[in-house]
Amino acid sequence: MSDATPGPATQPEATQQQDWTVRMVLDWTIAHLKQHGSESPRLDAEILLAHARGCQRIQLYTNYDTPLEPEQRAKMRELVKRRATLEPVAYLVGFREFFGLDFEVGPGVFIPRPDTETLVVTLLEVAKEMTSPETLRVLDVCTGTGCIPISVAANCPRAIVTAVELDENVVKMAQRNAEKNNVASRVRILQGNLFEPLSPDAQFEFIASNPPYVTDEEMDELQPDVRFHEPHLALRGGRDGLDIVRRLLAEAPSRLARGGVMLMEIAGEQAETVRQLYAETGQFEAADIAKDLGGRSRVVWARKKQ
Repeated sequence: MSDATPGPATQPEATQQQDWTVRMVLDWTIAHLKQHGSESPRLDAEILLAHARGCQRIQLYTNYDTPLEPEQRAKMRELVKRRATLEPVAYLVGFREFFGLDFEVGPGVFIPRPDTETLVVTLLEVAKEMTSPETLRVLDVCTGTGCIPISVAANCPRAIVTAVELDENVVKMAQRNAEKNNVASRVRILQGNLFEPLSPDAQFEFIASNPPYVTDEEMDELQPDVRFHEPHLALRGGRDGLDIVRRLLAEAPSRLARGGVMLMEIAGEQAETVRQLYAETGQFEAADIAKDLGGRSRVVWARKKQ
């Protein structure tokens, strides 16, 4: 990348300084990021350029031949340099879209993934079938940015949500996300370890979690942008990836109201094992498995026995 602007060093000086259009910057950035290990170079380039220009991604296509302003080129140049070192795009732009909502993200917080929307969809579908109680108490454990509880609250007016997060700084970020998405009055975020910060008599119609479930062996095989930048505390689940899953299943039944539902995101290959772990508690009806949009097993859920 040229020190003056994104693009080949062979471009004439006038072009480097004046004529770098949206199309040219996108084309160059896509090729550059592909060479530097990005698995989604076009998407990365579009998100970064839209951020540099202060516009929506769709506006890139309606302004293909518009030259970038000098300050936009400078901002884009810095973003591309950082992304070429595999710093996550979400950290670079400071947000990630999830379930149609924007969530603040930053270093030290686990970045929401589209696959986790499967958990939200499943919870909302089950909630629609519940005619009582009038208010649905929802608990989300290992909440991170708050994407799960906030999305549930935004799409289920009956939901009163409690979320628990271990990292104090991430708790503050989740609180900002609740305020930003106008659900702070129905989302309470607590700092602590799993069920620890809850009052002794707190019970819920739903308990949800996207816990750490990457195995120790898999940690070394993660993509570099994940392995070197995202918090291992939110990823590592022990030898078989299910250390936290087992702790949640051991404690959740006493926190579920009569007929309450427990939902957890897992890796596809863990689904049958986790379904068996539900059964071994003796507290749940037969567990179901929900698949993500890619057809992979993603969420294991079950209703507490009446």
